[in-house]
Amino acid sequence: MNDELRRVQPGDTLTLHFALRVNGGAEVDSSFGAAPITLTLGDGTLTPNLEQWLIGIAPGERHVFQLDPWQAFGEHNPELVQMLPLSDFPPDEPPLADSVVEFSLPNGSTLAGRIMALTNTHASVDFNHLLAGLPIEFEVEVVSIL
Repeated sequence: MNDELRRVQPGDTLTLHFALRVNGGAEVDSSFGAAPITLTLGDGTLTPNLEQWLIGIAPGERHVFQLDPWQAFGEHNPELVQMLPLSDFPPDEPPLADSVVEFSLPNGSTLAGRIMALTNTHASVDFNHLLAGLPIEFEVEVVSIL
């Protein structure tokens, strides 16, 4: 197949530039102005919600998508905000309000949570994605399909 006619399909490996911005706000992450990134759709680099917007784009095309929360990182789920005892934190690294902490899970993976508030005995930790509940601008330029 002629590469000029090739368009992104599920499972493809791509080289691309991307930017994530909160709609009407600050840039959260970007590869524009730096080296492009290479990823395989479905490998977990991007969420499935963001990957779906890449399907059908041809190399050389640049798109900007305005996404509602449910189209990007989901709505904020109050059930993912938990009160954890301060004893769950290493004594040499006490939690700080508005900081992000990585927690080790029994299966060996990690989960990030943002410290929302502290009391004398507990920390309120939000395990939602940092961009959950926010409208997002997702800009992407596919450089090549490998």
